Amino acid sequence: MAKQAKTLNEQELRKVLDYILTRKHSARNRALLMTTFLSGMRVGEVSSLRFSDVVDSDGNIRNEIRLTPEMTKGQYARVVFVNERLCKELQQYIRLYNPADRTMKFFYSQKRGSDGFNANTLTQHFHFLYKKAGVDGASSHSGRRSFITNLASKGVFGQ
Repeated sequence: MAKQAKTLNEQELRKVLDYILTRKHSARNRALLMTTFLSGMRVGEVSSLRFSDVVDSDGNIRNEIRLTPEMTKGQYARVVFVNERLCKELQQYIRLYNPADRTMKFFYSQKRGSDGFNANTLTQHFHFLYKKAGVDGASSHSGRRSFITNLASKGVFGQ
């Protein structure tokens, strides 16, 4: 049986966020991390987001992010709801990153000439963030797993 991704508690999440604050691209990295924790999106879904998927033509964060079948693991379109906390996180990020070309990836990569992260490079990026922050056993799936665990603990999933 495959090992499940580690769920992070509040202290571990805070540890990663504190580490991110000390590094370059902190606004992007915080928004990346919080997107996985507050939306439950997979790394492949996060890496496929375009600016126009998240931000409307008036410059506001959308209430819903529509994922096309090509963006999801199971090839099924789905809607991700953007809660108030995630909306605030994403607003902070777009204050610093607001490309004229709305077809650009939502999460830029600092690599010159890159179209942003792909699923593999973002997985590696999360691994690096968790390792450097000193959170053992965490992976790119930890945000999603923590999100789902938190929902279950609040009784969101029925009996």
